[in-house]
Amino acid sequence: MADRFFPNLMPSFVKEDIQEEDKVTDEDSLKKLLSTPYTSLSKQFQRSGLDLKEKIVMETWGLSGQAMHDFTLYSGNLGTALLLYKSYQVTSNESDLFLCLEIVKACDSASLASRDVTFICGRAGVCALGAVAAKHANDEALQSYYLSQLGEIKLSRNHPDELLYGRSGFLWACLFLNKHMGQGTVPNTTIRAVVNEIIKNGRALAKKGGSPLMYEWYGERYWGAAHGLAGIMHVLLDVELKPDELEDVKGTLKYMIHNCFPSGNYPISEKDRKRDVLVHWCHGAPGIALTLVKAVKVFGDKEFLEAAINAAEVVWNSGLLKRVGICHGISGNAYVFISLYQLTGNIEFLYKAKAFTCFLLDKAQKLTSAGEMHGGDSPYSMFEGMGGMAYLFLDMIDPSKAKFPAYEL
Repeated sequence: MADRFFPNLMPSFVKEDIQEEDKVTDEDSLKKLLSTPYTSLSKQFQRSGLDLKEKIVMETWGLSGQAMHDFTLYSGNLGTALLLYKSYQVTSNESDLFLCLEIVKACDSASLASRDVTFICGRAGVCALGAVAAKHANDEALQSYYLSQLGEIKLSRNHPDELLYGRSGFLWACLFLNKHMGQGTVPNTTIRAVVNEIIKNGRALAKKGGSPLMYEWYGERYWGAAHGLAGIMHVLLDVELKPDELEDVKGTLKYMIHNCFPSGNYPISEKDRKRDVLVHWCHGAPGIALTLVKAVKVFGDKEFLEAAINAAEVVWNSGLLKRVGICHGISGNAYVFISLYQLTGNIEFLYKAKAFTCFLLDKAQKLTSAGEMHGGDSPYSMFEGMGGMAYLFLDMIDPSKAKFPAYEL
């Protein structure tokens, strides 16, 4: 496990102090960043995030668009569009908004024949982001087009229930639209039909004495955010559920925390209960911690809060991964501390989010260039590469409003 992450040598807390900052030599640039007052640091995050955004746009889109090899938000051009939309939210620069719409238009053409239905890896992401960006551009015709296209997406019995390729990922796109364009944009009948199917399938696979809900993806019963229980429960917690459904979600999360590793980390799947190795958003404590934080808000249960804090400790100790992205990298793991800070107001969690972000700000480029850190198979993408890191930098300008992209509403 240790070869997957850097040892975390950062202090567990550093008080912000202008005088202390001035005493630190340039040789320890990370320590200097950790003691920098947040008002100054947020400006560095913004500058670095916007600079990275420009680089990513140039590499993935160029001056006049490039051939579309991958339209998805996960590893393709829609991730660049989402980053531009985030940049527009931060700066109100309309050129970012219109470039976002230009890229979404190309993604729309490239995804017309796609059978993938989700926000992160499918057609629903194109339609949902396109509609929301069109609303900000006051283009009602384009907004209507993308909403009508979302209505054309058909879920089949063959679709799984997980987040990246399944019903939960389609459901998240519907909830994203209702949040940003008003309740009822996607009718409750549509949402309810998807929820009914997810609950029905989860109950059908569940075993007596086990989790009330269980799901499979390619024959494996995963626990994590990308393909398993944590991701599905996270989306369901954003829906108005019936009392018995809510109890099943609660029971499923209780089952998970009662069967976690002694370390506080979580198994990859039902079958893989012995390998305590992955501390990723996709598999392991980080993605599950975000779901547990959501569960605290819904249920007010202290057991969920304790489990989330325990998972965050795993992330602090073993989550300084040798990758930059949000799916299985440092950028995604930083959001665990952000979400706990938002929930509790405890500045120690804000410090830890700041520490992971500062580690990236200070060392990611040097470590990647030296071959000590992996830039991702798609190095400029949102989920695997520096797109997610740029998004984190922009989110950390005001961490009270930060949300893990395409996971937290």
